[in-house]
Amino acid sequence: MSNYDRFPHITVSDEEPVRGYEAILSTLADQLKGERPVLIAETYPGVKDGEIIPQLMKLNPSCFINMLELYADEAEMTRRMEPWLTDDRVFGRMYYGGAEAFLDEDQVTAAKARIREADGLVIIYGVGASLLLEEGLIVYFDLARWEIQLRYRAGMGNYNCSNYDEDILRKYKRGYFVEWRFADRIKMGLFDKIDYLIDTNAQNDPKMITGEAFRDALCKAAHRPFRLVPYFDPGVWGGQWMKEKCNLDPDKPNYAWSFDGVPEENSLLLRFGSTDVEIPTMDLTLYQPRPFLGEKNYARFGAEFPIRFDFLDTIDGQNLSLQVHPLTDYIRRSFGMSYTQDESYYILDAKEDACVYLGVKTGTKPQDMIGALKEAQETGSFDAEQFVNKIPAKKHDHFLIPAGTIHCSGRNAMVLEISATPYIFTFKLWDWGRLGLDGKPRPINIEHGSKVIQWNRTTDWVMDHLVDRFETVRDADGVKEEHTGLHELEFIETRRYTVRDAVEFDLNGTVSMCNLVDGTAAMIVSPEGSFEPFEVHYAETFILPASLGRVRIETAGEEIKVLRAYVRG
Repeated sequence: MSNYDRFPHITVSDEEPVRGYEAILSTLADQLKGERPVLIAETYPGVKDGEIIPQLMKLNPSCFINMLELYADEAEMTRRMEPWLTDDRVFGRMYYGGAEAFLDEDQVTAAKARIREADGLVIIYGVGASLLLEEGLIVYFDLARWEIQLRYRAGMGNYNCSNYDEDILRKYKRGYFVEWRFADRIKMGLFDKIDYLIDTNAQNDPKMITGEAFRDALCKAAHRPFRLVPYFDPGVWGGQWMKEKCNLDPDKPNYAWSFDGVPEENSLLLRFGSTDVEIPTMDLTLYQPRPFLGEKNYARFGAEFPIRFDFLDTIDGQNLSLQVHPLTDYIRRSFGMSYTQDESYYILDAKEDACVYLGVKTGTKPQDMIGALKEAQETGSFDAEQFVNKIPAKKHDHFLIPAGTIHCSGRNAMVLEISATPYIFTFKLWDWGRLGLDGKPRPINIEHGSKVIQWNRTTDWVMDHLVDRFETVRDADGVKEEHTGLHELEFIETRRYTVRDAVEFDLNGTVSMCNLVDGTAAMIVSPEGSFEPFEVHYAETFILPASLGRVRIETAGEEIKVLRAYVRG
């Protein structure tokens, strides 16, 4: 067993949260005494209305407004979303508007009249409840993104949608491009107003903290090192490495990938007393962007975390799909994103025959390769090595993959993928003639991909510019610091520190995402004592908020390697 921690937490206070519906309702009832009490129960799309509404009805409201009934009917709401949903199975366009665009004005007017006429407790429940009335006790029912996806798989539909059996990718698309966008916009306006926050991730086991405790926890998180709660998933190409190194179920067929450093998707565990309250890490990004991200990053990206780390495990597995990511101009015009998915593969571990496919072979004619890819969809056969460079990979190699570069990891490699945040925009070109775990062909995007492949990234250029571009920055006092990437076309800088005793560096006002890529353990400390020492273990990703200033990483008596990524100034 390794010492990889699958459930890292941030200790907030010794005070236990209010746990269970009976205790929560008792607390809320005490707060709702008065002449015209109003409970604004704001929810994130995906919370279980069937679980929560019957509990709230025990408060005996004289008027209960279910926001679900105030939205346009399902068909009309979907029609209004069409410009952002598109016909594509995977890709939509990013929605930047509010929930108001999907409300039925007549229903809203009628609901407001009911509220004015009510004599007694008024409860407004659902997504956008706070849009209907601003004055009242505001309770936010929160939910993690990964839990939403698991509920999709279990048969939950999208918000105000009966698509229970629809393709999971289409459900996810509706959430990613539209629902989560307007829900986050509502949440951003509520952080300083929330009276109570309720964690609804576990069925029938809600945990409630005060708004003050919630905000205090986010402030603490923005001023200390921490880890996100990783999650792991199988895949058709999945491998066996993470089972052992990350303490996973050995009886599962495989684990293909893990998000362990994606704030838009991962959760935070906030420990109150002996109980963990789970919240989306996006709450931290949205509420504390300046101390968390740094002023420069906030000015450039807004309240959005720009870097992500994840694992791709093909040890004793299969090749990833051959793929390419869109250029910035293409992703902006086609999908409404402001920047693209530049990335790199850092090889955490590898077997002798590991490889990475990267860039086109010199002499490749675009029409020949695209023609062969299209033909492969009918024949089930494509000779990737005729067109794409196959490069041997070994432990601690670093392959840089600026957008537009065709690529994939081959089998028998354990990849730490370092990339910009827009992780959904992968144009698969060839999937080695296989089906997904759901028995369906995985989406192939040759039309998109053919428009962004950079055909001048040929063999010599790839070897000169994208493979193991290590440059020593310093080598003294037991510390070797190397620039390992990324390419000059990419905004992310990566540094590798090989350390015998300790290394100290300044964050220079920008957030850093790191991983202990070699060594058993390390301790993150503040030279000024501004935060409690924080221990990390092999393969764990951890975040250093911009507010920390100067940090020191100490070994436990053995040499370690730490990979650090941050936005170039």
